[in-house]
Amino acid sequence: MSQASRLRALEAEGLLHPRADAVTAALFTEGGFFLAADKVQVKYEMLRAHLLDGVPVTAAAAAHGYSRAGFYLVTAAFEQAGMSGLLDDKRGRRGPVKLTAEIVEFLRSAPPARSGAELAAEVTDRFGVDLHRRTVERARRR
Repeated sequence: MSQASRLRALEAEGLLHPRADAVTAALFTEGGFFLAADKVQVKYEMLRAHLLDGVPVTAAAAAHGYSRAGFYLVTAAFEQAGMSGLLDDKRGRRGPVKLTAEIVEFLRSAPPARSGAELAAEVTDRFGVDLHRRTVERARRR
């Protein structure tokens, strides 16, 4: 795989290191397999440099384009989820905030003839949660 195609693949997956130019670790300055633009590889090598090579946290973080605080965030994510913890979380909300499993079950069990507005009003009365009629309609379709 050429470096250009590797960069395109990393960019397509959102895995480009935002500060690749700040990576000064020797592994990444030599080229070849190690690519400073590969965010996951840089994070892994930053942790490895500290844990196995004994490089102080501040030095390991700086050599890999991260702050000391960023190092600890990467460490915590790695300890919690292993290698998949080195991938960034997807940004934004993780689904509807107000729709609990109980409300969704209620909406799905309602007769199909009931409108979204009617069900939204009933959800407000029954569960104390205000929903827009479109939110109700989307929840019923899933």
